[in-house]
Amino acid sequence: MDVARQGLQLALSITLPLLGVALAVGLAVSVIQAVTQVQEATLTYVPKLVGVSAVLVVMGTWMIGQMVKFAQFCLEQASRMSP
Repeated sequence: MDVARQGLQLALSITLPLLGVALAVGLAVSVIQAVTQVQEATLTYVPKLVGVSAVLVVMGTWMIGQMVKFAQFCLEQASRMSP
């Protein structure tokens, strides 16, 4: 049960920065579109892609490090369960 809880916490902590940036950029682009009355559906994709890519560049090593630590924890827990 502890592994599942930690897995969910890890998934949340890794995806939250990406989703937060995508949400903030999407909201900003929507406000700009509403103010300028430019209603182009494809306009939001490029800024979101740039924002999420920037977060991955900045936080990517931390994210991978956390996933590796969790994988090691899971393997240690699995080895303790075997006879």
